[in-house]
Amino acid sequence: MNAPLTQRQATNAQADILIEARHISRQFGAFQALTDISVQFRAKHLCAIIGPNGAGKSTFFNILSGAIAPSSGSVLFQGQDITGLEPHEYARRGIAKSFQITNVFKQLSAHENVRVAVQMRHARFDFFSPRAKLAGVAQTAQGLLERVGLASLGQKPAGDLAHGQQRSLEVAMALAADPQLLLMDEPTAGMSPEETTVMMDLITELAAERTVILVEHKMKLVMGICKTLIVLHHGQLLAQGSPEDIQANEEVRRVYLGQG
Repeated sequence: MNAPLTQRQATNAQADILIEARHISRQFGAFQALTDISVQFRAKHLCAIIGPNGAGKSTFFNILSGAIAPSSGSVLFQGQDITGLEPHEYARRGIAKSFQITNVFKQLSAHENVRVAVQMRHARFDFFSPRAKLAGVAQTAQGLLERVGLASLGQKPAGDLAHGQQRSLEVAMALAADPQLLLMDEPTAGMSPEETTVMMDLITELAAERTVILVEHKMKLVMGICKTLIVLHHGQLLAQGSPEDIQANEEVRRVYLGQG
């Protein structure tokens, strides 16, 4: 029998939890999208939320990111209840997100897109400060482009970038906020195999510095890089655990793995 945790061990274990969903449910009219989901996500951990179409992945993602509020239950970030706060409050606390549909300013250059994101972090409501106070913004933007492999494409209009490059640009914009938590909704959607490999390598690198939570339907893709998988089915938590645990779970194999 395992020995009980000491008070210090229990405290350290709880401190390792960055974001937590407690008894999350969500209804849209008569439709029950999520039912009583409780999950903890550890700091500097790479986790994927997976499941068949209609499992509730996007709804759960939107609740974790603050885009919508749960009908019941709560979301805690670093032990503080953030349920129902405005999206900008989530960002201020260190939560950034990228969406399934690319969200960049296509008429601006790649560098300008990231520079705008950096400026929003440093001078969101500071309209009257001289531009000299924003010294270093351009260098920071260039550094973020280098971080996502777009250093040589900074002057190219974002609309002229390949799809995978636009997704990487969006990641750079999200990283401008220096988030502790990065939420990514189907980051490889629409990508070629080559672009997918580049994106997954980037995600793995980012997860060494911060918590990354993916919503992804490509099961085989996340099996190789994630430490933890959360499996939803019909709006309920079906299973959670390591890739090995999920692969060995007969119920998961029946409702999900067998479909591919």
